[in-house]
Amino acid sequence: MRTILSNVTRNRRALRLCLMVSSLMFAIGSTVACTVGPKYHRPTAATPAAPNYKESTVNFQDAPGWKVASPQEARLRGKWWEIFHDPELNALEEQVNINNQNIKEFFDNLMVARAEIRVARAQYWPTITTNPSFQRSRASANLRNTFNSTATAGGTTTPGEAASSGQQTTIWSFPVDVSWTVDLWGKIRNEVRAAQYTAQVSAADLENERLTEQASLAQFYFEIRGQDAVQKILDETVQADEKALQVTQAAYDAGVGDYISVVEAKTTLESAQSQAINVKVARAQYEHAIAVLVGKVATDFSIPVRPELTAPPPIPVGVPSEMLQRRPDVAAAERTLAQANATIGIGYAAFFPSLTLSASGGFESSTFKKWFAWPSRFWSIGPSISQTIFDGGLYRAELNQYTATYNADLAAYRQTALTAFQQVEDNLAAVRLFSQQVERQQAAVDHAQEFLNLEMGRYETGIDPYVNVVTAQTTLLADRQTLATIQVEEMTAAVSLIEALGGGWDESQLSTPSQLTQKPPAADTKLQK
Repeated sequence: MRTILSNVTRNRRALRLCLMVSSLMFAIGSTVACTVGPKYHRPTAATPAAPNYKESTVNFQDAPGWKVASPQEARLRGKWWEIFHDPELNALEEQVNINNQNIKEFFDNLMVARAEIRVARAQYWPTITTNPSFQRSRASANLRNTFNSTATAGGTTTPGEAASSGQQTTIWSFPVDVSWTVDLWGKIRNEVRAAQYTAQVSAADLENERLTEQASLAQFYFEIRGQDAVQKILDETVQADEKALQVTQAAYDAGVGDYISVVEAKTTLESAQSQAINVKVARAQYEHAIAVLVGKVATDFSIPVRPELTAPPPIPVGVPSEMLQRRPDVAAAERTLAQANATIGIGYAAFFPSLTLSASGGFESSTFKKWFAWPSRFWSIGPSISQTIFDGGLYRAELNQYTATYNADLAAYRQTALTAFQQVEDNLAAVRLFSQQVERQQAAVDHAQEFLNLEMGRYETGIDPYVNVVTAQTTLLADRQTLATIQVEEMTAAVSLIEALGGGWDESQLSTPSQLTQKPPAADTKLQK
């Protein structure tokens, strides 16, 4: 027992020695390491020289239905959809954040990217492996003639003579190998940085996808409210047409009206009934789309009918100089550029030699009893340097490839910034112009209603034929439908404006490389059922 304990103690000493060697190797590498490649600087992008958006200062006095928010409300924050003050919309948006499968997919992509950071960081440390083995063998006695020449003078037995005699051999082996490639030129550090920046891209993509899903839900929701409003208009039209048919039918039955008026009344009624049925198709499709967004089966999901259309609230647009820090897609494009810059550093490091420090040691014996005895130890240590002398221009071509990728990403970043400003100005103009159009269309509806009332009076007194009433009814129905459509377009344009502004997100919410390097909670990485 004492012998076994002594062997175990010696084994522990050997392992500690191995770890000390590994630490020494790491310290040596850290001392002599440097980083090659270009240093990253955040690129510039075209930004407006004006202090405000052009479309936020043009003719809003002509748009009483909507206005830009006051300066003290210069930023949207957090749950931006609450600006519409609709409890039902608020509840649906909360379900999107929890149950939307596209958001979950982007979240797991982020978990993949975070794991890849730790994969890259593992190269900082030595690799320690062991391969304990037991081997018992017997050589063929027929190898005698082959190995007899290996006998030495003095009567000693060589391996050749042992093999020729058919002797059995036993080997107990417990090796420990340590190998570490020193990061002399920053190749591993650049790989870690590239992985960190890639994870930041994934984090920004997740926020961009979240914003997209939230905006889509809000737009579909307002589309449904618009369809409900159109349904109400058509239902009221059907009721009015039914009464008109009853009047014309009674007049015809009494002999004071003509049959053509009855036919025209029936045609008008049936046309309105057909439109009332058709409008339900779009509503059903929007409802099913919202079910998917909130992660529910369309069969089990429904939204109550509520024919309600309102003007969008004042939306705080902020100033153009801050806009690029508020868009997750712009942040993703900029982090992609940083990742491409780190990759160039990897390309430069390939031109320099690599230094590998390795050590091995352990215990080897022919008997189990002496397996971990101190005389059974063996060890070796030594560095090696490798350098590619000729590669047919491979490294130079790869470096050119990485540089071209960086240049392409730079153009993509600047294009993303230009598109962002375009989308803000587009939707500012849309909301402003739709608000003006709503005002004019409401006036058209009011006059169409007055026209129908006058024409109905003329028909009832026998001055005009019923076809004039049909014309007035058709005009009123078309104007009311157009008004509802424009109101929906105004609301969806307001949602698109919020999306173009980045919702309630800003760059300060993007996780830092050190935060992404940390191991995530176990609940975020476990296998889902």
